[in-house]
Amino acid sequence: MLSVVNADGTTGTGSLSDDIVREGVRRMLAAALEAEVSSCIAELADQRDESGHRLVVRNGYHQPRKVTTRPG
Repeated sequence: MLSVVNADGTTGTGSLSDDIVREGVRRMLAAALEAEVSSCIAELADQRDESGHRLVVRNGYHQPRKVTTRPG
């Protein structure tokens, strides 16, 4: 996401450094959650019901949510 930087170093959501940190944290959380979900699904892949269907599957992705932290 590109931010427009004002003459005083601020952006529409705060400072440029805040925007960079916020984006970095967002990406790290997304990667950690994806790894956890993938690990859980792989661990339970051999569990099946009477019909042979897997008990644990991934049904897609949820809509993005806005998470507000103390720094914003």
